[in-house]
Amino acid sequence: MRQSIILATALLAAVSIVDVEAACRSGAVFEDRDRDGVRDPREPGLPDVKVSDGRQLVLSDARGAFVFGDAPASAVFVIKPPTHSAPRRADGRPDIWRGSEASDCDFALHARDPRAGPLDVLVFADPQTASEVDVDYYARDIVDSVLDERASPSADLGLTLGDVVARGRTDLYPALDRETARLGAPWLHVAGNHDMDAKASGDASALDAFRRHYGPDTFAWETPQATFVLLDDVVRADGHPAAYVGGLREQQFEFLERYLATAPRDRLLVLALHIPLFDSAPGRETFRRADRERLFRLLEQFPKRLVLSGHSHAQRHVFHDASSGWRGETPLHEYNVGAASGAYWSGVKDAAGIPDATMSDGTPNGYARLSVTDGGEYRLSWHPARLSDNGPAASATMALHAPKVLRRGAYPAWGVYANVYMGHADTRVEFRVGDRAWKAMTRVVAPDPRLLAENVADDAAAMLRGYDRSPEATPSPHLWRGALPTDLRVGEHRIEVRAFDTWNGEQRASTQYRLEEAAP
Repeated sequence: MRQSIILATALLAAVSIVDVEAACRSGAVFEDRDRDGVRDPREPGLPDVKVSDGRQLVLSDARGAFVFGDAPASAVFVIKPPTHSAPRRADGRPDIWRGSEASDCDFALHARDPRAGPLDVLVFADPQTASEVDVDYYARDIVDSVLDERASPSADLGLTLGDVVARGRTDLYPALDRETARLGAPWLHVAGNHDMDAKASGDASALDAFRRHYGPDTFAWETPQATFVLLDDVVRADGHPAAYVGGLREQQFEFLERYLATAPRDRLLVLALHIPLFDSAPGRETFRRADRERLFRLLEQFPKRLVLSGHSHAQRHVFHDASSGWRGETPLHEYNVGAASGAYWSGVKDAAGIPDATMSDGTPNGYARLSVTDGGEYRLSWHPARLSDNGPAASATMALHAPKVLRRGAYPAWGVYANVYMGHADTRVEFRVGDRAWKAMTRVVAPDPRLLAENVADDAAAMLRGYDRSPEATPSPHLWRGALPTDLRVGEHRIEVRAFDTWNGEQRASTQYRLEEAAP
């Protein structure tokens, strides 16, 4: 059998793609006890490990061997079981897949070292690097921020939710990988629309470069606390390089139907994809509704589930219900994660030469963390990059905007605004001035006035303030307002805002304004 495989590899240029894929029709999964990547006679095979080609799903037998019924449709990958960890390739990526050209389809796994505490996952969306300069921003702004913040060992897992690069610059993948590897976590990648090859003839070949580098675009990963399913949900229109829509393909549904039938129900099921499941605007189908409803039917059988998406370069929480076709007993939570690149690495640069990158909804660029307990309960948090540069009225969880001065006795028509980055419709937000009682703030769907001020500054400037100016402010789904009193004494007054975060409890920020006497 091995001679046949070697011969097939040697004659690669002379055989068809189907023949090459057939070389990976069988293999084995084993416990690599000496961690050298080679199976030794005393290293046992691992039974009941799931192996797939993105459509078929097979289990390894008592000796660790597996065989596909049909020739693999694409790259073959092992679904890392919760009992083991995956070895790393030389560039730090998990060694869990074999391309169609592979002659060796044996998969090594390592016995997992038990670790107390919840699963810690770093979540990046849309690094969207278009040049070596952007890679440097990513390194200093995002990776260094994680390293500066971290007070514990490296995260257990990392996810990038697509648009790893911008405009098809797949040649930047190795440079990005080197920076991400500094975080020390196994890292999984979802494909985005910017990871597609603009010259590809259609959807089938649009991600060839991504697959060669990162492996399968549809796969799963299991931990004791959560099951992760990563999907390419960018469907390219044949003959139209720039045209795409969110959705899934028949082969992906075949994989989901087979795999989810085996997935445990007592863990959190995390679906990671690029294009959000919700439509970006009323009446506009940005994710195919038929695919969404078919996906919902599969997810409804899981009592604990979470969807992570990117693409928007803004941040919001969506709780799917009957209005979007969800029929589960409780709403399906989708966290549309803000971008690592923010507004595409735009805006005025700071003293370190890094662009402001605030997104159009007023959220600073950064990254998210997902924490999952053994019981499948989860917590989410957003971590702005370079927090100290976001102004004196900013904290890790919100930013405030208020007028600097008001006339004492004026009609109280001016307010303090709180952009609560992880806020949603049910978030309780309150404010007080001085030692007065706490009052509820009103949620308003409006542009963040801090970003509006930046837009005005860009418009008024006689020269460019940066390479790309900040984005035009758009209505933010996590903005609250409270009317400031003007019946206090002349002088400075402290404004405190508190928001009751769903996952992390009470969060506070403060600013101030001044009251002055004025004559008509």
